[in-house]
Amino acid sequence: MYIDTHCHLDYLQKDNNLKDIIQTAWDMNVRLLHTISTRLDESAMIKKIAEQFNHVYCSIGIHPNESAEVASLSQDQITEALLAEVNEKVISFGETGLDYYYKSSDKETQVKAFMAHVAAAKQADLPLVIHSRDADTDTVAYLQSDLAHGAKGIIHCFTGSAEMAKTCLDLGYYISISGIVTFKNAVTLQEIVKWIPLDQLLIETDSPYLAPTPYRGKPNQPAYVVHVAEKIAQIKNIPLHTVVEQTTKNFLKLCPKIQLT
Repeated sequence: MYIDTHCHLDYLQKDNNLKDIIQTAWDMNVRLLHTISTRLDESAMIKKIAEQFNHVYCSIGIHPNESAEVASLSQDQITEALLAEVNEKVISFGETGLDYYYKSSDKETQVKAFMAHVAAAKQADLPLVIHSRDADTDTVAYLQSDLAHGAKGIIHCFTGSAEMAKTCLDLGYYISISGIVTFKNAVTLQEIVKWIPLDQLLIETDSPYLAPTPYRGKPNQPAYVVHVAEKIAQIKNIPLHTVVEQTTKNFLKLCPKIQLT
């Protein structure tokens, strides 16, 4: 079975019937979905979506572009707020990290929120879902810091440098590949995918964003993670079932709270 390790079902439900979206994924053998939080004040909605479907799990977290939401809180208070939201369907913290492309949250607040997620993840023994855009150097530096020592997680929708990929792999993080890998101009990413160890690789859609070829420019959905796996198999010149089986095994290893039914 395929796993979409990063999607935003709360965004998809605004314009779609979620049952139909999830059934379409199921019909394509995408049998587990990880729906991702971007705001702490939407945690109840995120958890409600996960609780509606046996094969949907979720994260709790604050996207770096939304970190102004917690600007008035201390780092410890953010950590406590994250931990308070954990239940049996919450399998990760995030997405968190750093985004210097947009200016909606200042760097200081982003870092504070990022490190609060790290502390929560270590206390709860849950993985991080890490977003990094135009912030490779700082993201790596914080992951290498003493506070982050022993943390685990996913570098989601990877588009960073080869150097960043190697460092994150050495730290034990998984690299998650989105539909960007199918784009004709994604040559650098495709070259990186060639040498990423299969046992540290994950696949995702980031739906409703970043639809893969042949759906580029249209709304993305979890069913399309199949195309990501197909492209990785082509790049690595290995059988598709090998990619599917190993990426599924990787995610289940990273998230042992998952109960398959």
